Amino acid sequence: MGKAAIIGAGSWGTALAVVLHNNGHEVTVWSAITEEIDMLREKHEHVDKLPGVKLPEDMSFTTDIKEACAGKDMLVLAVPSPFTRSTSALMSQHVAKDLLVVSVAKGIEENTLMTLSQIIKEEIPQAKVAVLCGPSHAEEVGRGIPTTCVAGADDKKTAQYVQNMFMNENFRIYTSSDVLGMELGAALKNVVALAAGIADGLGYGDNTKAALITRGIAEIGRLGVRMGGKLETFGGLTGIGDLIVTCASMHSRNRRAGILIGQGKTMNEAMAEVKMVVEGVYSAKAAKALGEKYGVDLPIIEQVNKVLFENKPAGDAVRDLMLRDRRDENGSFGWDEG
Repeated sequence: MGKAAIIGAGSWGTALAVVLHNNGHEVTVWSAITEEIDMLREKHEHVDKLPGVKLPEDMSFTTDIKEACAGKDMLVLAVPSPFTRSTSALMSQHVAKDLLVVSVAKGIEENTLMTLSQIIKEEIPQAKVAVLCGPSHAEEVGRGIPTTCVAGADDKKTAQYVQNMFMNENFRIYTSSDVLGMELGAALKNVVALAAGIADGLGYGDNTKAALITRGIAEIGRLGVRMGGKLETFGGLTGIGDLIVTCASMHSRNRRAGILIGQGKTMNEAMAEVKMVVEGVYSAKAAKALGEKYGVDLPIIEQVNKVLFENKPAGDAVRDLMLRDRRDENGSFGWDEG
């Protein structure tokens, strides 16, 4: 069995700590927030973000990043995506050569358009880096509800190591070499989930949701393939699978924020009410910029940006999507003209 540290004590980090401990690993949880660590030590439960999930008495908690990193076989970087770079920089001097860092957050850095694993490699060049993502709400993973994710890495041995560390009868892990495709699907689906929530907030129905999910994965796939990802990835767990769960579940902070925006709240009001980092808000501008950089049409993502940052009425955004120019659903094939 191994020694692992969870860097970031939010709902997802806490849920993964439970998974690793249940698998027999020695687990340390780190947070920069003293009050959060005090709560975990005292109550052995994250009462704010993962209520009802009890943490074992022999799990360790610390605010000391050096202590968290020392002597570990694997570090799981679970802070929200806007803090990936700053936390990686904080960790860097304490990370031994070839120590494995697993990125489990989802996002694209707005000013650099880098994925989270690219940021980690830049800030902690001596580390091995992997990613873990898929349709996996912390509220369910923490309770042992059957869930399936994907471990991605540049080499097969590293991906299989992550697979072996996390996998159990309730948490099935596949492996993939398409790290870029995995991260793009995981990040961009949050923007589409905002759109799905906005549609819910406007009172639209299942037909609208199905259209947004289907056309949303088409956008993500077009961009991802142009950037070098594999088309099959976007039809898998970290593409359509993650998009479905994020658009359909009330566990999704992106969908919940979207609902509030659809009901007339501003972006900031919605984020304040959700009380958690809404990753899609931080990825929306980056997604739009990537579309422009690679010359890919992203109509849903463009309209989400206009609603979030240009105060466009949500109803007008949906109307403009519906009234776009007529076109084939799939331009790669057509009719036999003979």
